[in-house]
Amino acid sequence: MKFGRRSLIALTLVLPLATWADTAVTLPAHVKAELGQARLAGHGTFRWLGLKIYDAQFWVGDKGYLSGAPGVARFALDLRYGRSLSGKKIAESSTDEMKKLNLGTPEQRAVWRSKMDNLFPDVQEGTHITGIYLPNQGARFYRDGVGLGEIMDADFGRAFFAIWLDEKTSAGSLREALLADAAPR
Repeated sequence: MKFGRRSLIALTLVLPLATWADTAVTLPAHVKAELGQARLAGHGTFRWLGLKIYDAQFWVGDKGYLSGAPGVARFALDLRYGRSLSGKKIAESSTDEMKKLNLGTPEQRAVWRSKMDNLFPDVQEGTHITGIYLPNQGARFYRDGVGLGEIMDADFGRAFFAIWLDEKTSAGSLREALLADAAPR
């Protein structure tokens, strides 16, 4: 009986530590290479019609992120996909969201769509696609930590990340979760 009670007490003390360890997040090497000492500003899950599409993590550097001045510093948005999707579908959805936000001209969006079609790979459950915002330059992309390429167009960079970070995004609750601790410190 004493052994059972001691075991129960030990479990009560150790379980919260195990839970904390499971939720600890490690800075991905490619994000560290891009941002230096970065911190996880927020994370959340995007669902469409109840289906999990991806988990998102938003990483910021020492300057943080300000909604009123989004182009000041580099940041990283990492999406871990929860299902298989074609790269073309990802490009199409991205372009549709930019259009809903009224970002870019129709001609710009057509150019961006073509570039994304050529850059974005098909993904499976567990695939990570990371976008790095390059202020006044564009964006750089990684798949599972390996470089995919860049779209060097400052307007594209702002429009692409606005899909998640603009106040008018169609994913307002995800935006709120991503920006939870994004302010400069």
